[in-house]
Amino acid sequence: MENKNKLLLPYRGKTIVEITVGHILSAGIDDVVVVTGRDGEQVSALLQALPVRLVHNQRFAEGLTGSIQAGVAQAQGNGYMICLADMVWLTAGEYRLLADRFNRQVQADPRCICLPVYQGQKGNPVIFSGWYSNLIAAQPPGEGCRDIVQAHTDHVHRVDMATDHILRDLDDPADYRRLTEEEGPVG
Repeated sequence: MENKNKLLLPYRGKTIVEITVGHILSAGIDDVVVVTGRDGEQVSALLQALPVRLVHNQRFAEGLTGSIQAGVAQAQGNGYMICLADMVWLTAGEYRLLADRFNRQVQADPRCICLPVYQGQKGNPVIFSGWYSNLIAAQPPGEGCRDIVQAHTDHVHRVDMATDHILRDLDDPADYRRLTEEEGPVG
């Protein structure tokens, strides 16, 4: 992102992180833990008035896994929806759909993992039941919990999504340009 923190980029009168967290909160997700890393003080200042718990990951430079672990260590409830703050296209309705499917599925399978899918492609956010907390805590530094999903395919519940929002994030200036040029997500 040309050395800019993508979470602090402006969009619709707010920042990317504010929009994403707003969508999650609007979905009625009960316990929202926001893990900060780079520019953590700035991100925290933007979100301090919202009903979220803020946790700073000192090891954010080691990759996504440390942030996931920091969030899971603070989370409450029967599962963990691992949301990426740069997935601004995801709407509150899509987060709600995933949470509802997880809440139904975990009743039948306490070890379920809900994985959103669009036209056969896996996306984010993935939801792990609380059964995986120790496995998540034991993950080596890196880029997430993909190994856990692959090791527990019998418990993976795919959730078909109507849009490609689960596949879209902001990785480079071209992604940001597309976001600001198109209509983009509203809620």
